[in-house]
Amino acid sequence: MSDQPQLAPSAEADERQIELAREAGEAYQRAADYMIEEVANTGDRAREDEYIVGIAQEEAEGMYHRRDGDLKWVEPANEENAHLEVLVASAADGRFLPELDVTVTLESNDGDTVGPVELPFVWHPGVYHYGKNLALPDDGYYSITVEVDAPTFPRHDETNGNRFADGVVVAFEEIDVRTGSE
Repeated sequence: MSDQPQLAPSAEADERQIELAREAGEAYQRAADYMIEEVANTGDRAREDEYIVGIAQEEAEGMYHRRDGDLKWVEPANEENAHLEVLVASAADGRFLPELDVTVTLESNDGDTVGPVELPFVWHPGVYHYGKNLALPDDGYYSITVEVDAPTFPRHDETNGNRFADGVVVAFEEIDVRTGSE
């Protein structure tokens, strides 16, 4: 993409470091492709300003959560019937962006609205993402609006660090959502 933000060699990052960052980003994007296209029920991805934002929807699923100082496996609550994942990456190199505030709102074609819902970071063995189990009214087509606040983390590098000053809102239309629980 010619209008894609680029990273440049600097006093902080030489050519090899930038090459390695791009390779890491390419690997993350391949993992995201696999999640969206092969694993999830449905998904999509869009480029917006300095961000790549993707969504993947699956059945509600159990996860480990910290409870009373220990990790405990927690099954989805009875009403939870969908798991929504949001992947956020840098458009300059494709790498996952951590420590973001990510919120989603889903609206069905029938006019039912779920959200806004904050999505926490979820460690996944295949692809880092923000995600949560949700209770949706039914299967069907949904508009899914993802809001990503501007990150508060510091940015290294006077040449490359002046980025992600603003958040983004990305709307995914006509997403075919299938509910269920693993």
